[in-house]
Amino acid sequence: MQQQPLQTGYTARTTTKDVIKGIDLTGKTAIVTGGAAGLGLETTTSLAEAGATVIVPVRNPQKAAGSLASLPNIVLYETEMDLSKRETIERFVKWFQNHYTALHLLINCAGIMAIPLQRDPLGNELQLSVNYLGHYHLTKSLLPQLRAARGARIVNLSSRGHWRSPFHFEDPNFLHTEYDKWKAYGQSKTAVSLMSVALDQLYRNELIRSFAIHPGSIVTNLSVNLSKEEMAAMGALTSAGERGYDSYDEERKTIPEGAATIVWCATSPQLDKYGGVYCENCDISPIAVDDQVRKGVKPWAVDHQLALQLWQQTEELFQ
Repeated sequence: MQQQPLQTGYTARTTTKDVIKGIDLTGKTAIVTGGAAGLGLETTTSLAEAGATVIVPVRNPQKAAGSLASLPNIVLYETEMDLSKRETIERFVKWFQNHYTALHLLINCAGIMAIPLQRDPLGNELQLSVNYLGHYHLTKSLLPQLRAARGARIVNLSSRGHWRSPFHFEDPNFLHTEYDKWKAYGQSKTAVSLMSVALDQLYRNELIRSFAIHPGSIVTNLSVNLSKEEMAAMGALTSAGERGYDSYDEERKTIPEGAATIVWCATSPQLDKYGGVYCENCDISPIAVDDQVRKGVKPWAVDHQLALQLWQQTEELFQ
């Protein structure tokens, strides 16, 4: 499938309530990483209110309990799952497989952005570790349950940030290249998009479809590492000097608007015949050909050959 918009009728102002309307997820099981805050919480809420059983693994279960307490159909995994720590992912997968036979929706939503150089316990650059590697290992480990669903969708949270960098196979961990926090973030989001393409190529015949999405620019805790000056430079400070926006447009969104594309990719019958595509504004994105037009996906993030290369070489490229 090429990157061609479907003309779905949705817009940047579409919300999760708009796209979930009329959809019944009773009997479906979902996992939402990062599902207790920001876009993840909005996604969790939408899926759960539509009837799905939503499992939420997080780094801090005690903190997450307060956010999820009043929601129906939520199962908070009560042990830490830190995407930068492989053993915590393996522990969660074992727990899930002991309790559930099928997984219908896997929403890889957790992430970090623009942090100073840090590495995971195995030495991998931390943004790549959390945003891509952790989700790679989680998804790969859950393939038996995704197959068992006989019709599963995987939604991976990419970002317009992928415009900042293709994937650097020669030095993905910045071992020999000067570290740039935005290039590192961009590379991690390119990797996430390539993972979506690879998953769809490899497993569509087993009724597993995969999507990458750009939610828009939404002010959440993801920006915690950015200074006030950096937020101002991005236009993400209100006239009162608070983090956020005074007005919204095609790119700047509220949380329910930002999560709409996640929920649309996870549930919409409009995508029943599609997969392996990058989406924004509740539609398939066009290929970005003009850097002055802030829309679409760069070719390097949806290249089928690069996607398979990354999927196949990830175990060799990283610790």
